[in-house]
Amino acid sequence: MILSLIITTLGLALFETVSSVDNAVINAEVLNTMGAKARKWFLFWGMLIAVFLIRGLLPWLIVWVFNPALGLLGSLTATFSSDPAVMESIERSAPILLMGGGVFLVFLFFHWLFLEEKHFGLPRTEQFFLRNGVWFYAIVSIVLSALVWYSLSQNQLMAFGAVIGSTVFFITHGFKENAEAREKDLVTKDRSDLSKLLYLEVIDATFSIDGVLGAFAFTMAVPLILIGNGIGALVVRQMTIGNIHRVKKYIYLKNGAMYSILFLGAIMIIDAFGIHVPSWVSPFMTFVTIGFFFWKSKVALRTAGA
Repeated sequence: MILSLIITTLGLALFETVSSVDNAVINAEVLNTMGAKARKWFLFWGMLIAVFLIRGLLPWLIVWVFNPALGLLGSLTATFSSDPAVMESIERSAPILLMGGGVFLVFLFFHWLFLEEKHFGLPRTEQFFLRNGVWFYAIVSIVLSALVWYSLSQNQLMAFGAVIGSTVFFITHGFKENAEAREKDLVTKDRSDLSKLLYLEVIDATFSIDGVLGAFAFTMAVPLILIGNGIGALVVRQMTIGNIHRVKKYIYLKNGAMYSILFLGAIMIIDAFGIHVPSWVSPFMTFVTIGFFFWKSKVALRTAGA
């Protein structure tokens, strides 16, 4: 039991760290253009907001929204409760949450695979999909339609969860695209430190959604998500302060994060349809996938230095 909790927490922390590398890069670029006082404010208060307010409260609120009868405190401790009524409430709501989160993550992966520029960790496969990027919207529409169709026969609210997952993806995708454009504007033009701080906080909130929704593939236990995501967010802050340029040299880490997102999204969807996936599968797949692309990055570094 203890070992399972430790592995789950470490898996959550690793996933949160690697999936937030892009966020750390943006933070570092903008922070370099800010005054010392504003940087200190962001690295302390911004860290508290990112770790405790966003990555802490968001999973708690998500569970509460799907289980309002439990109340706020009950939503936090529900997965550790032995009360049959509480367990029944969690079991009823879990497929809806898992479907929504799974659709969000799968769409996130397909967008990266079809449309985003990348270092080719799997050259032939990734180059093929990038050349055929025009098919992205067709593919995700077909996937959504199929999931809604099969969900309707099992649970109408689960079908609605799939639509919500799609909606959240396109909303946050719009924010991220705007973030990339705004980053260039903030770095190259003279903007106030206050506007940059507000921008970074909004971006932190947007990027945190990936990690929070992916966390439910590991566990429904909110306290574990708080700990694992919190550790990951602290690591990301440390990378932002001093190691981001070193991290950027590991060119295939983003690939590892995205393939992990695909696996976690698929696990959530499978679980939503009632096919039990053992709890160790999510952290195992995360460690293996990210480990493989980290190794590829190390090989590429050695080759480039040769």
